[in-house]
Amino acid sequence: MTALNRVPSLMVRASTASALTIAAVGGSVVVPGVASDAAAATTATKALQVAASKKGSPYKYGATGPRRFDCSGLTLYSFKKAGKKLPRTAAQQYNKTRHISVKSRKAGDLVFFHSGSSVYHVGIYAGKGKIWHAPKTGDVVRLQKIWTKSVWYGRVS
Repeated sequence: MTALNRVPSLMVRASTASALTIAAVGGSVVVPGVASDAAAATTATKALQVAASKKGSPYKYGATGPRRFDCSGLTLYSFKKAGKKLPRTAAQQYNKTRHISVKSRKAGDLVFFHSGSSVYHVGIYAGKGKIWHAPKTGDVVRLQKIWTKSVWYGRVS
């Protein structure tokens, strides 16, 4: 199939694009009264793109990039590149985000893994139940399905 044959289907899909998708490709959406949400979506999208660009980078405890990361180092680095400052650890990052429900989660939100009330891991929500994260020693930054229901969500504002 040539690129020309795909144009009509691309145009149909483009007409139903979400604000987040439009923001991801550098467009802008003006909706009165939600400028902060639009700005957050742009920041979250940028952070998600940065995290994805680090695919394959080795995990190293305490590392904050640009070549090696631990879990909170990846989120700190990604949001810093998107223009937002986060604290260093997963627990501190949880305390600095606006907590949201699973139904409210969006791509670019942070996903916090917890045991009881203790946060022990963080990743960036990529949509469809998956996160970008730096899992553990011996592993690399990768996209992975969320493997537990013991998660909380936070939005960087």
